[in-house]
Amino acid sequence: MKRQAYWTYAVAFLIILSSCEYGGNGQLIGVQNRPVWYQPDPYGMLYIPMGSFNMGPSDQDVPYSHTTRAKTVSVQAFYMDQTEISNNEYRQFVYWVRDSIVHKILGEEMDEEHLVVENWYGEELDPPLINWRMYIDYEDPEIREILNEQIYLPEHERFYRRREVDTRKLDFEYYWIDFKDAARKGPQGAPLRERGKTDRSVFIKRDVINVYPDTLCWVHDFTYSFNEPMTQMYFWHPAYDEYPVVGITWKQARAFSIWRTQLMNSWLAGMGSSFVNDFRLPTESEWEYGARGGLRASPYPWGGPYIRNSRGCFLGNFKPLRGNYIDDGGFHTVKVTSYSPNDYGLFCMAGNVSEWTSNAYDESAYDFAHDLNMDYVYDAKEDDAPVLKRKVIRGGSWKDIGFYLQTGTRTYEYQDTAKSYIGFRNVMTYLGRAKGDDL
Repeated sequence: MKRQAYWTYAVAFLIILSSCEYGGNGQLIGVQNRPVWYQPDPYGMLYIPMGSFNMGPSDQDVPYSHTTRAKTVSVQAFYMDQTEISNNEYRQFVYWVRDSIVHKILGEEMDEEHLVVENWYGEELDPPLINWRMYIDYEDPEIREILNEQIYLPEHERFYRRREVDTRKLDFEYYWIDFKDAARKGPQGAPLRERGKTDRSVFIKRDVINVYPDTLCWVHDFTYSFNEPMTQMYFWHPAYDEYPVVGITWKQARAFSIWRTQLMNSWLAGMGSSFVNDFRLPTESEWEYGARGGLRASPYPWGGPYIRNSRGCFLGNFKPLRGNYIDDGGFHTVKVTSYSPNDYGLFCMAGNVSEWTSNAYDESAYDFAHDLNMDYVYDAKEDDAPVLKRKVIRGGSWKDIGFYLQTGTRTYEYQDTAKSYIGFRNVMTYLGRAKGDDL
């Protein structure tokens, strides 16, 4: 009887306790003690408010391509990189992959003196970086042999016997969830997950991609053109650190975005904070909305129908005249903060390098895509026809004529190609409707 009474009192106490925390004296008050949270502005990104705009050409369709038409669409609030991703920013990704491979190869055989465990702010690095200067003089012949076999170029491939990382081994394994596939309904009207596919792993996609840029793009993009100095120096030399990264395929740009997301979320988890939305490539509608900078019916990001300012200076990096690449102040690419930003504060939304978007290219996409966060995607497989591997690029580049700098001009490249005139920037969907809603 005593034990029964004890359990009765214990259950009653738990009911009373839970009613105080969750019951609200019988009132519906929601879960209490939830943390107050505000969207932090990601470093290097600018807030783009939600809005609707007339997407499509703001001038005549010069080539009569009929791939666009005027269409009013609405875009929710998001963050966008103020600049194109630079060589130095992408190099952080490459170095992370390189160090991760070495960690996997050597494991616990590395001493602390061969690791960089804190950054220059004093924050702990997890995982720590490799102190490569120490590895050059590493005395352990066994570890030196492992590195020579697993990470460095074999001796017969070295140039002047220089020990260099074999970039062909810098592979990155990454995952993403195909939400469109998970939500797609079958012939019976039921979602796929309710028709025998209850294991959510079928919607988790995996890929492995080599992350090193194709530095030879400077040579193979132009026949009978001397671009070997750019191939040799552009990606790794400090002189080009603030120039846009090029030679990146669409898949590499997606892999970088996923890595950047995990880098941020790992840090937030360590701080006990909630995750944020993913970094990703912009949709075609987001890119154009950001490029317009809040200006309506303007063919260029800076406004107005002209490509020069009142003093006769060009406003972007492109090919202004036949055979003349320098009248705009550039030559090949220029620094990512060159020229004046648009009214949202975004640099080089016209010219410098064209930019990958997340969307597949279809000439008639404007006719069937939705007017709410317009988006058309197709995850092309390796054995798909080339026409299915087309991805939209926007903005024009240093080698393009002025037509391609217009905010409404769309064209494409194939997702498995890397060009010396294509880069990218990231976006992140804002958590909430708009800034100021939480005040």
